[in-house]
Amino acid sequence: MVLCRSVNLRRRHAPSAAMPIANSQLQLVLRRPGTFIWNTLKAFRANQGLLLAGAVAYYALLSIVPLLILIVIFLSHFVDQTAMLHTMSRYVEWLMPGQSRPIVLELGNFLLHRDVVGPVLLVTMLFFSSLAFTVLENALSVIFLHRVAGRRRHFLISALLPYCFILFLGLGSLLTAVVAGGLQAMGQESLEILGRSWSLGRFSGVLLYFLGLGGEICVLTAVYLVMPVGRLSIRHAFIGGVTAALLWEITRHILVWYFATLSQASVVYGSLTTAILVLLSLEMGATLLLLGAQVIAEYERLGSDDAGVAKSESGTR
Repeated sequence: MVLCRSVNLRRRHAPSAAMPIANSQLQLVLRRPGTFIWNTLKAFRANQGLLLAGAVAYYALLSIVPLLILIVIFLSHFVDQTAMLHTMSRYVEWLMPGQSRPIVLELGNFLLHRDVVGPVLLVTMLFFSSLAFTVLENALSVIFLHRVAGRRRHFLISALLPYCFILFLGLGSLLTAVVAGGLQAMGQESLEILGRSWSLGRFSGVLLYFLGLGGEICVLTAVYLVMPVGRLSIRHAFIGGVTAALLWEITRHILVWYFATLSQASVVYGSLTTAILVLLSLEMGATLLLLGAQVIAEYERLGSDDAGVAKSESGTR
């Protein structure tokens, strides 16, 4: 009878012992943020994060123009061309600071001659658009090696995953273009209160900024949620998405300031300046994207360590 009672007590306390394991990860990070950041950077360096980011950036440079062309062709069936290019300019600037103008001009020129796009060219652009996602999946498999070692992904899923992301980006761009168009139209209006007129332009600009930031976090969270092998909790993916997005916001403003004041790239590279600066922006963006993944991997390691400690404590009891 005493033995049965002790077994029941253990079963009763098992959920309460498991609940602090999830909370202890956050508590440990908040208690020692410097240690967590240092361990994350050490693991990122051990995984050759900068080398992986260089590979992702190179293939992203090959994929970015075909991907944007496909998105523009898709959006042109639903959104006015001028409004669409204006919205694309805003968010391409978000991705490649200071270099959106020549890219959007090329997209506009392509739209003028889109009738020449045949099936072969369309399939070619679709293939090159998928290269960046394929390389990104391989890079994330290095960071999440503990997942790959325990479970393999079927090669058909890996082959179809980039095209699913292209479709996801196309639908997300359509939604963003519609919402951004409405916010821009609202910015041209004014609000009259007690005989005074208040322009909604500034309020519209703030909403457009948060629309871009929210879209960026959603895309990054989706990447972290789907690209790594195995099931990842939405909470962990969201932590990585917010981390990478906030770091990119800081980096983006630094790049805008640097390109506008100190950069002498046009003197050194001449006609190759745009390609070099786009590659630099993609390199830094890829680094932060993989660093966000490393934050998730380190956060998972804390959880596995806590689970191991809890199991050993229950075993000694």
